[in-house]
Amino acid sequence: MADTIRRVSYYYTTISDKPGEGARLLETLRSAGVNLLALHAFPSARKAQVDFVPSDAVLLTAAAKGAKIKLSKPKTAFLIDGDDRVGALASILARLGAGKDQRHGRDRRVRGMGRYGAILWVKPGAVKRPRPRSGRCER
Repeated sequence: MADTIRRVSYYYTTISDKPGEGARLLETLRSAGVNLLALHAFPSARKAQVDFVPSDAVLLTAAAKGAKIKLSKPKTAFLIDGDDRVGALASILARLGAGKDQRHGRDRRVRGMGRYGAILWVKPGAVKRPRPRSGRCER
């Protein structure tokens, strides 16, 4: 199966960097029926920033509003997934880099069952649909 690169919207919030806060946040979203394609969290200035890539942005924003969770405005990232193999992400980044892609972060996740996934955050002014040089990627 070919790798896929999808342009997605993501949102972030900040929460207290205390044990259980992430679980509480995710339970709130689960209870509202929010499905996440990806999640990324990291410590930031005595708090934690949590990035969400929802399958349904309207549902996420409604759930957040109902739970009084302050979300950022939508931002853009690329969600990549495909068959796991040595160098899978390296070859994609090389192709994107050849097009002067201005990403400023990446996160690779092993998805199991021979699959991998990654998120590439890009600078707002540099968001363009990736145009790979080979037929390996679907758009």
